[in-house]
Amino acid sequence: MSTPDEVQRQKIATFLQALCAAKYVREDNVPCQIEEGLFLGSVGVACNKEALKSLNITHVLIVANSLEPAFPNDFIYKKIEVLDTPVTNISKYFHECFDFIDQAKHAGGGALVHCFAGRSRSVTIIIAYLMKQHQMSLSQAFSLVKSKRPNVGPNSGFMTQLQNYEKSLRELVNQALELVGS
Repeated sequence: MSTPDEVQRQKIATFLQALCAAKYVREDNVPCQIEEGLFLGSVGVACNKEALKSLNITHVLIVANSLEPAFPNDFIYKKIEVLDTPVTNISKYFHECFDFIDQAKHAGGGALVHCFAGRSRSVTIIIAYLMKQHQMSLSQAFSLVKSKRPNVGPNSGFMTQLQNYEKSLRELVNQALELVGS
């Protein structure tokens, strides 16, 4: 059972989140195109139905635990419930997210990947996707995303997971080269 103090704290937290969301809707509501069919943004972008439709975005990937689909009848949604904390294992969702992005592209549409601020969780997914799809290094993928959306900043735990992912991708390439060489 919640104490009155906990209930009050939860109400304040909910109010502050709504206030922040309203700010993003006003000030950060244009999708950043990372590549053909792949877009990045905040909750504000996800609430800009007109912009999403005009860019042929058909799929919306929510990488956050507290956000819900804004237009469930207009887009195909997938929600990955993760917190933006260094101890969160986001890498276990990489392939599930990549499949969703590819599904949008193969259907002739585009995918928006967003979290609350469009800085950490969604950025981590997109960087990992670029590394896998285009054999980019972490630094190349990070630079590309930062050039399109300058305020990116995956948390330290997510950066470590991206470094580990880069190593595992490199190992796969090396194993494939060894097989070809034998």
